Amino acid sequence: MRQITLSIAITFFAGLLLAQPQPPGQAMFQSKCASCHSAEGGAPAMAALNAMPTESIFDSLMKGKMKEQAASMTSRERRIVAEFLGKRPLNDPAAGDVTKMTNRCASNPDLGDINATPSWSGWGGTTNSRFQTARAAGLTAADVPRLKLKWAFGLPGGSSLYSQPAIAFGRVFVGNDDGVVYSMDTKSGCAYWAYRSDMFGRFAPIIAPISGYPGTRYAVFFVTRSSTAYAIDAHDGKLLWKNAEVKDSLNNLSATAAYYDGRLYVPLSGTETLTGANLDYECCKSRGTVVALNANTGKVIWRAQSIQEPLRSLGENSHGKQTWGPAGASVWNTPTVDAKRKLIYVGTGNSFGRIAASTSDSILALRMEDGKMMWHHQEFAGDSFMNGCRPANAADTNCPEKLGPDYDFGGSSAILQTVNGKDILVAAGKGGVAIGLDPDADGKLVWRTQLWETQAPSASGLVVWGGASDGQRVYYPLQQPGGGLKALQLTTGKVDWNAPINADRRGQAGPATSIPGVVFTGGWDGILRAVDTAGKVIWSFDAKQDFQTVNGVIANGGSFGPAGAVVTGGMVYVASGYVGIQQGSQGNVVLAFGVE
Repeated sequence: MRQITLSIAITFFAGLLLAQPQPPGQAMFQSKCASCHSAEGGAPAMAALNAMPTESIFDSLMKGKMKEQAASMTSRERRIVAEFLGKRPLNDPAAGDVTKMTNRCASNPDLGDINATPSWSGWGGTTNSRFQTARAAGLTAADVPRLKLKWAFGLPGGSSLYSQPAIAFGRVFVGNDDGVVYSMDTKSGCAYWAYRSDMFGRFAPIIAPISGYPGTRYAVFFVTRSSTAYAIDAHDGKLLWKNAEVKDSLNNLSATAAYYDGRLYVPLSGTETLTGANLDYECCKSRGTVVALNANTGKVIWRAQSIQEPLRSLGENSHGKQTWGPAGASVWNTPTVDAKRKLIYVGTGNSFGRIAASTSDSILALRMEDGKMMWHHQEFAGDSFMNGCRPANAADTNCPEKLGPDYDFGGSSAILQTVNGKDILVAAGKGGVAIGLDPDADGKLVWRTQLWETQAPSASGLVVWGGASDGQRVYYPLQQPGGGLKALQLTTGKVDWNAPINADRRGQAGPATSIPGVVFTGGWDGILRAVDTAGKVIWSFDAKQDFQTVNGVIANGGSFGPAGAVVTGGMVYVASGYVGIQQGSQGNVVLAFGVE
């Protein structure tokens, strides 16, 4: 009798479990999204979606890459799906509340002068060399092997950290992938303030002067993934201005903006990468763009598209939808400022649609004054690529007849001076080719170096987020195939050495950072390495672990992606955690290292 009763009870409770309703959004996701996000569909898998912040998913459904696919869903339905995938409420007010952290700073002193302490603002300096002098770094090559973890700061709800730390006034400024920007002390990691923006961003905060706001001398400038630009007070995090009209409906922010002489230069990408297989969509019209903003007001000064050719009709596809081109040439990187020539340099990505643009996979020179394109150098012609297209495609699709290799210039170029005093513009991209251009001869090719040895790169790319230079060499982290770090002579492009680095097969995707005698590079394996200028690894730290954080937030490290190491004032700062297309490891921690 007891066994019968137990059996009935088990059956009853099992039935209750089976009868439990699906989580909100699950049924909607399965009916509208799951087929493409399966192993066969080609879109990011469930694990990758779960690693994304709710805000990022919602933005993608509302006005980003998934806008067309979600066209039949209401705003409420899109929010429900985003919260199901992101596993937390949209814009959760509890996230980023420094008053609930265990290490809030006891006071908030005045900032002082920005030049009084070592700093690192934005992506890689005005010239994008990603180099810090010995004086500013406060570290020598001999010091680096003695680096030890000083503190770890947990970013609530983070998983893929695009935001590279910025350092000024003895403070760290960094963004989380849920849209919250933090300010903390460089030495202790205590939290000064947090500001919630509308969306996560692919940005490194820019710290620069601002005028027109009594009592405020310096601002933190950043642009979120939704292409909303912000200026907040660097002292207390209060909003100074906000501009949500930086982009049009077919653009999104793609990288950190650049600041120079009271202006912000914002890079934008097209949004039609995922529409290739959708024959009910009129593809393609989006184009890479650079937007210049007044840093004091946020107002747009000019917009410049990466494609000069007029958009034209290319006929109908098999579903009777009009097709257009040329399109694409997204600007995936932080603009490089050439103050001497009053130019802005950007690299572009592949084209979208049936035809390729003459300025895709190129380096462009734009006039600071008005954005006029002064010259361009195209490295890979005919590269049109979209997800969902086949290697060869019929003329009545949205796709190119021959699918391109997807060889973007993803990382920033750098304007540098060689040892003989000659200026040179260097760049490398996913295609595994590094180039040196003459900025005084309209971008004439000075040298070209193939970085791969036995196997050409896939669409994942060989150089993804860019390199660094100490003025003698330029150093490029290599992703796949092979991975490693390669050093080229700046003057000639000749390979000085190649450090294979004992990393996993995915290699080094993150950008390099250089100080005299040392290059820092982070890998998909979650290890931050310091390599000397002979190619020898002299220090490493495995970030794929749990950390005891100073602010009491549960945190772990993961892969290193677009956020590179920052070196200043005797410390090394880095954000750890990145999933990306290589299915890296999630993480939500900012790490600070100093000499023991």
